[in-house]
Amino acid sequence: MTEAPDDGHQASAARIYNALLGGDINFAADRAAAALLESKYPTVRQAAVANRAFGLRAVRHAAEAGIDQFLDLGCGLPLTPNTHEVARRSRPAARVVYVDNDPHVIAHGEEALRGEGLATVPGDLRDPAAVLAHPQVRDLLDFGRPVAILAVAVLHFIDRADDPSRIVATLRDACAPGSWFVLTHACTDTMPAGEVTTGTSVYRRTATPVTARTRQEIEKLFTGFEPLPPGLVSPALWRPDPGAADGPAPVESLAGAGVLAR
Repeated sequence: MTEAPDDGHQASAARIYNALLGGDINFAADRAAAALLESKYPTVRQAAVANRAFGLRAVRHAAEAGIDQFLDLGCGLPLTPNTHEVARRSRPAARVVYVDNDPHVIAHGEEALRGEGLATVPGDLRDPAAVLAHPQVRDLLDFGRPVAILAVAVLHFIDRADDPSRIVATLRDACAPGSWFVLTHACTDTMPAGEVTTGTSVYRRTATPVTARTRQEIEKLFTGFEPLPPGLVSPALWRPDPGAADGPAPVESLAGAGVLAR
């Protein structure tokens, strides 16, 4: 595997998330950042688990609805099961392009997420046109047919100056009717103010500071998409699997999915 140009001295969002999920692709700085978050707000690990579980459930529902192409933006570090493994349970020929701007993520993805119909490519979501124009994206995904755009826990790393609504609109306008948009986003209306402050402080020390948004701002990102039931809710409450553990839903983010109108 090609070594990523990263010595691990600075925590990264992808590796903090990996640490919160119990993964082993992280460094001491990442584990320290995760521990600090958890010491202040013990639900943050539960929130990470719920966020990832939502993303995989949404992939499953999209595949069961007929989607067999997925663009996984800000895909993060590989952690079984990955998007393609879930999608291929009902769509064996599903194609998935994993995209991230973290060289460490790309290095691990190129090693672990290989095979027919798969690619891991570098891309910066602040330039969505360049992501869409990447040769491997164009080779693997047919935007003349429905595709699922996955933006799970990534758009809160886009600051206001880069305008996340512009980014989503560019992606939306490239998609065929029937395409899915899947989102989770840190929400100031559901988190305690102190948690917003702590999280912002921790991620400001990484290369990817966080910008949490209001429910209204997050809803705006679904412009042009018809929201799927149950709408914008805590990740744990979006179509939970039968028998899922009861208990208070994490409050750190909101989750939802929408379909591009035909």
